[in-house]
Amino acid sequence: MIKIEEFMQLKAFARVDALLLTALWTVSFACVTMIGAGTMGNLLALATPFFIGWRTCRFRNNVLGGAISLRRAYAYSLYNFVYASLVFALVQFVYFRFIDSGGFVGLLTDTMKAMAPVYEQNGISRTELKQNIDMLTQLTPIQWSFVFMLQNFFLGVLASLPIALVCRRRQ
Repeated sequence: MIKIEEFMQLKAFARVDALLLTALWTVSFACVTMIGAGTMGNLLALATPFFIGWRTCRFRNNVLGGAISLRRAYAYSLYNFVYASLVFALVQFVYFRFIDSGGFVGLLTDTMKAMAPVYEQNGISRTELKQNIDMLTQLTPIQWSFVFMLQNFFLGVLASLPIALVCRRRQ
């Protein structure tokens, strides 16, 4: 059974690592949206599970003396994702509200228009595609941030279990 002090310690270290994860996600997002280095941004985003696994192992080795249960590793990983998602949502809101000026939506709509034949082959009509594009253009900055935050929460729930399985170690 985990003690309240151990739980508070886990959350405190997860908050620190979540700030590092937020920095990783911010650089990834900047590469995709502003710098035009989409491939580099995507590679950084794909590095997320490895980064969390590395930080979980460091927590295990440096704080817990080399042993961590599956449950504690899962909680640590999940808290990293939750805290990072919240902070990153704020970063994205600032970007969408004050910096973007519609560039991100333009990038998405151009991509969807270019992929129109593929969508049509999969049973999506041009009118449905146009409705979806129109819906994307009407989202507010807070809605965009919320969509990405939920996506990151979901990613965290799914990715935390394999990360915990790899990082766990018994006494």
